[in-house]
Order: sequence, then structure tokens, then C-alpha cells
Amino acid sequence: MRIARFSIDGNVAFGAVEGDKQDELVLDIIKGIPFADYELSGTKVPLSKVRLLPPVLPNKVVAFGRNYAEHARELGNEVPEAPFAFFKPSTSVIGPGDEIRYPSFSRELHHEAELAVVIGRMCREVPRERVKDVILGYTCANDVTARDVQKREKQWARAKGFDSSCPLGPWVETGLDLARAGDLTIQLTVNGEQRQLGRTSEMIHSIEDLVVNISEAMTLLPGDVILTGTPAGVGPLNVGDEVAVTIEGIGTLTNKVVKRG
Repeated sequence: MRIARFSIDGNVAFGAVEGDKQDELVLDIIKGIPFADYELSGTKVPLSKVRLLPPVLPNKVVAFGRNYAEHARELGNEVPEAPFAFFKPSTSVIGPGDEIRYPSFSRELHHEAELAVVIGRMCREVPRERVKDVILGYTCANDVTARDVQKREKQWARAKGFDSSCPLGPWVETGLDLARAGDLTIQLTVNGEQRQLGRTSEMIHSIEDLVVNISEAMTLLPGDVILTGTPAGVGPLNVGDEVAVTIEGIGTLTNKVVKRG
């Protein structure tokens, strides 16, 4: 099931996305929330009549860096032996169609296409065999990075945590099992030109590894998001660019880069 979060007539709701053709998709409005018992209402609205929002509002976004060997090497970094985590604040999250605002303190903005894992229940110290039980589903993400700031400041809080640096969407796909999620095509285009192309099977540390690693240290809450790293091909974004992340079996997340107002 594809679960979207959307607004219509000033109201916010979750809905199950139905249909195959983009111009024929409809939302069956959900009674309740996807992190607890819910049911479909049977009330349907065309996707074209709503505004899609970030599919979840995470308490925290835990991101893992250098989890694809070729990406680590293209930036001149060593491949870490253990998962390498950092955080993006909840205020960095935007949804499909929202604007990525070029930060005023940077001159080198980069895209990073990523598979995002959405946590479905509160959990801590998750054993490997139970990782599948704590995942609600998967969505597309773009770990937008002020690369010059990252290099200059030697830590990543501002470079990766500025407002609008974490586009998520277009919805959460709940129908993928761990094996399938671990071998999906992931690609990114800028103005229709392919920049990144890889497979999630190229990750150094698997989805299970990442969930086990971070849950050893902290409690994960429903709606929290784990970013699993980006394949090679990261590069610059400029004002006016349209950037699209497409992941096999999930969908496409599209955003435009604008000048910070």
C-alpha cells in the first residue's frame, strides 16, 4: 500500500494511493493514522485535487553517511568500517513539490538521492531478526548538502540541517519486504538529465545493520526516518533546477531549487 499525507480544503489527512496512471491516481482517505489501527473510509479524492505533504513528520531524521563505497571515494573519503550517523532536524523536512531554498551561507549545493526507511512503532535495541517488524515502509529522500560548508566547518549540522534540506516523498510504500528494499534501482535527475544511478544492494551496511546500530543508542519513534546513504554521482544544484529522485517500486520525489527569500 502507498500511504500519502495530504491537505485539502484546509484539512490534513492520510490516504491510500490507488491506481497506476499518474493522472488517474486517487486517495482513499484513512480513518485514523497509519501508525495505529486504521481503516479505509471509502471516501476518495483525486490526487490532482490535493496538495501532497511530507509523508510523515519525523521526531528525528537519522542519516547515514558514506554508505556507498563509490560515493565515499568520489569525495575523497575512506569507507567507514562501522555505520556513520548524523542528524537532520525535523525543520529540514519538506514534501513533494515543495521548494528547496538555496541557503545564503553556501555557494555549493549538492543533491544526494537516498532510500528512506520510515519507522512504524516505538522501538529500542531492535534485534536483527525483528527489524522488519518496526518498519512501516519506505520513501524517497534527497539529502541536500551545502558541500562547501560541510568541508569548511568539519561538522555537518549546518551543511545538512538547514531548512528544506530534507525533501521526502511522495508517499510511504508499505508493500516492500526487506529483501526487496535491499535491491532497488535508485536514480536522480536534474532538469531531466541523469546524475545518479545505483542500486540499494550497493549499500555497505544493510537496512538491518542501520536500524540495529542506531536503535542500540536511542529510542526510535513512529514516523522517525532513517536515510540509508547515497550512490555515486552527487553534484551541484543551482537556483531554478528541478531535481527528481526516483526509486523502483516507490515513486518519484520532485522539488525545485529557489533563491532563499
